[in-house]
Amino acid sequence: MILHARHYATGRPVAVTVEGDRIAAVTASDREPEEWIAPALFDPQINGCLGISFNGTALTPDGVRAVAGVCSAHGIGAFAATLVTNSFGALRHGFATLARALDSDAELARRVPCFHLEGPYLSGDDGPRGAHPRQHTRDPDPDEFRRLQDAAGGRIRMVTLAPERPGALPFIEELTAAGVVAAIGHTAATGQQIRDAVAAGARTSTHLGNGCHATLPRHDNYVWEQLACDDLRASIITDGHHLPATLIKCIVRAKGTARLLLTCDAGSLAGLPPGTYSEWGTELEVLPSGKIVVAGTPFLAGSGHFTDTCVSHLLDVMPDLGLKTVLDLASARPRELLGLPVTKLEPGHPADLMLFTWRPGAALTVRRVL
Repeated sequence: MILHARHYATGRPVAVTVEGDRIAAVTASDREPEEWIAPALFDPQINGCLGISFNGTALTPDGVRAVAGVCSAHGIGAFAATLVTNSFGALRHGFATLARALDSDAELARRVPCFHLEGPYLSGDDGPRGAHPRQHTRDPDPDEFRRLQDAAGGRIRMVTLAPERPGALPFIEELTAAGVVAAIGHTAATGQQIRDAVAAGARTSTHLGNGCHATLPRHDNYVWEQLACDDLRASIITDGHHLPATLIKCIVRAKGTARLLLTCDAGSLAGLPPGTYSEWGTELEVLPSGKIVVAGTPFLAGSGHFTDTCVSHLLDVMPDLGLKTVLDLASARPRELLGLPVTKLEPGHPADLMLFTWRPGAALTVRRVL
């Protein structure tokens, strides 16, 4: 198979020869294709969609495949399946179901190479805890985590936690020693507690700028502390709802594109029509704009959009970053953080590719994913 498209890094027409599941050659094309080609997106935080939750006790292997199919339509060639704060039984069921689905389907296992546990070791305070159910937030429990990792078949690659929780620092050290990325998120930590977490091995911030108190001290606060730390990477949700354009610009400029990654944080309600739904033990509302909030409040509860929307919005907010840089934030950077191979548009690499249409000032539209 030969694909004629514009190279996402150069804009030049190329002919990409695919043999089996690998790129065999990339040469100049004599055509003027409308489509562009790039490595498929990788999102480190997909919770589900279309009413299917990786956290739900009703999760089935077919549900996992359905979510992967929807993600593919949005250019997401692979992702980290994410479970959030819940009871031990619910988390164990979710991880065990995911593991069973991947063990029986090699292609699905390629699409979901690892898992992300966001919680339950998070702040119980209103604001930092976001939509995570307060009754299930708790202190880190290494034994509980080991049992969850066993249920997951060893696939939990990242854990988001609040470093102010008792026992958090030795837990971060244990995660780091086991090769699991410790991420700071949904936290009310002091600056010193964040610095201690980084010294213990924390490597990134989860959706920086969200999961916060509505009002913070103007100087000494956990957002500035994480933003200023050169030893922390950060993910941000650039769906047009989670962060204002001014804050996106500040985070990008402070972190730099080498320490930044995009996530859509798509929740189980992503893709559903506007209305009120019960999820995570609370009432959530999908607004006509696609924004998802805790019903009756302005508090966000995951995202109703996917990573292609995040790419388009960041290109709109900061067009000078360029197409290649923004797409790398949504593909190469999260793979690097999680220790996964980075797909390149070069011979010998997996044909994990995305074809799309785009022009400056317009939204990126995914056409297909190989």
